Amino acid sequence: MSRILIVEDETIIRSALRRLLEKNNFRVDDAASVDEATSRFNLKEFNLIISDLRLPGAPGTDLIALAKSVPVLIMTSYASLRSAVDAMKLGAVDYIAKPFDHDEMISSVQHILSNQTESNPVISEEVSEDSEPQSTQMFGSCAPMQELQNRIRKVARTEATVLIQGESGTGKELAARAIHEQSNRSHIPMISVNCAAIPESLIESELFGHEKGAFTGATSGRSGLLEAADGGTLFLDEIGELPLEAQARLLRFLQEGEIRRVGSVQSKKVNVRLIAATHRNLKELAKKSEFREDLYYRLYVMELRIPPLRERGNDIIEIANKMLLNVCQRMQAGNLSFAPETIHSMSNYHWPGNVRELENAIERAVILVEGNQITTDLLGLDLPTTSLKELETQFAEHNTSVLDSNQLSKEEQANLSLDDYFQRFVLENQDQLSETELAKKLGVSRKCLWERRQKLGIPRKSKNK
Repeated sequence: MSRILIVEDETIIRSALRRLLEKNNFRVDDAASVDEATSRFNLKEFNLIISDLRLPGAPGTDLIALAKSVPVLIMTSYASLRSAVDAMKLGAVDYIAKPFDHDEMISSVQHILSNQTESNPVISEEVSEDSEPQSTQMFGSCAPMQELQNRIRKVARTEATVLIQGESGTGKELAARAIHEQSNRSHIPMISVNCAAIPESLIESELFGHEKGAFTGATSGRSGLLEAADGGTLFLDEIGELPLEAQARLLRFLQEGEIRRVGSVQSKKVNVRLIAATHRNLKELAKKSEFREDLYYRLYVMELRIPPLRERGNDIIEIANKMLLNVCQRMQAGNLSFAPETIHSMSNYHWPGNVRELENAIERAVILVEGNQITTDLLGLDLPTTSLKELETQFAEHNTSVLDSNQLSKEEQANLSLDDYFQRFVLENQDQLSETELAKKLGVSRKCLWERRQKLGIPRKSKNK
């Protein structure tokens, strides 16, 4: 079981983080300051240290040198995000903004610990001269994933700007890390920024920095994330949420390779590789003047599309098995496996939340399981009560109970497809039945009914119950 030290002077935050980590089966100790941490504990005995940046006495960054080979995760507020990046330059393994999301915190901790050896928190420094740097693994043997990994290898060797597109939860940041780790900039930590998570009023200052007096509250000058990433890689997630004013500044950086702090009249040259990601259609946003068209084409040097989980075929089960193994090891849950019907359900489920939803479903199932096999109900998925194949059989065998046989000849009934049956039944009965009643008559869930409406373009009547 991994051992974690929390160094945080705010009692409420320290207690809440301790409960969160203990709930996820980590051994946790805590301290209110650097002095207390070093006087009470041997820092080398921990697998990870999570420390606030601002602490009474010495700052949390002092732990980086004191802990030596033990990774230090820095917590910081958005107001001091710039300082967190400086902490990474000092050797912090990563940083996370407060108030943090619980899932984000656990994900960060798991990612850091997964990079440590199981027997010793110290990563071996004995690396052969001809060995290659370890790269982030992207699982998948389907054709779209093989093509994606091939493109990542090709583009990683270049300095090209990359635009990664894909639905939420598909692993866009994972792809960005794979590019960075296989590039010539891998010796410098990649800086990741979620454009949607930073308040619009602060985004320009965070990215480009500001001079003293540039705006109310700017009591001192500060460099931005682009300046901090000089020589390395900057990953801008959810770039479609970037305000137009910040887009204009970013365009200048891409064109000229230079930045200008807010409130400054002087520009500064920086050498930063930009990787951007979004789940939105930037081309459509550009047509609606919600995203700069010239910036879109500057970003569109190399496009990588991350396929949604539902398009990855057998990869779903491969990923699920790897996740199950990791969760079982972390929670000390023994050897668990998926029941055959669970494998079938996972293979046919739509997965709107993609890999992130799959991971959460498996973790939930491991917590709830009582035997050695995980059944479908433990995953908590909104599955239709009847498969589409079964629904087609129902309609074929019982269409006289679903449709008024007087309205259709036998030849017409024989030529109707499943979608035709579905559409006709809904249109003829939605004025008399509620959505719940319609779904029950069709033998599907309300979610399945809604998805079929979307697919077939069947609007809901305003007078439905």
